Amino acid sequence: MLYDCRSPADRDRGIAAAIEAVKNGELVVLPTDTVYGIGADAFTPYAVKALLDAKGGRQVPPPVLIGSRHTLDGLVFSLPRAARDLVEAFWPGALTIVVEHSPSLRWDLGDSSGTVAVRMPLHPVALEVLRETGPMAVASANKTGQPAAVTAEAARDQLAYSVRAYLEAGPCPDPVPSTIVDLTGEVPRVLRQGAVPLEKLRDVVPDIVESQVA
Repeated sequence: MLYDCRSPADRDRGIAAAIEAVKNGELVVLPTDTVYGIGADAFTPYAVKALLDAKGGRQVPPPVLIGSRHTLDGLVFSLPRAARDLVEAFWPGALTIVVEHSPSLRWDLGDSSGTVAVRMPLHPVALEVLRETGPMAVASANKTGQPAAVTAEAARDQLAYSVRAYLEAGPCPDPVPSTIVDLTGEVPRVLRQGAVPLEKLRDVVPDIVESQVA
């Protein structure tokens, strides 16, 4: 079912349907400030598997989206100072941080070696859903190897009936992927150049480096 969130009534119905679907272990497509994402409850292993199956291709651990900065404290054992500074500067927004997650978390995102890529998106629809569902595993809403979806309708063309609710909010205004920074080592490393440029990151964390891994 596709809901047009540009209509107030449809938006309310769509957000309610998406929240219910996630809590039932089903998949949803929602807008973010980068591209549309396909999401599932991060703590429901079969839902995460369904997400990866829907995308097809190589199975990589999906990032996690959260609806509040405070949620981050519940996911990590110890947050480096550089991570706190970056979050303060760029969240909500197009910055994904890779941190060591708390070993007590009961989730299975795949072979992530005890780390998680986490982000708080700057989109009102996504945030409204996330604040009710809690952390969601979210990957780009497209089949692996296909173009990233910049509308929910484009995502539906690729993902069809694998998704319970599609939330349409119009074309993404700036479909550039998030910048990814690894904060699990001694020196912060940029794993992927994206919407937040390196020079802005260095304004906050001067010793950040570009990854040498292609």
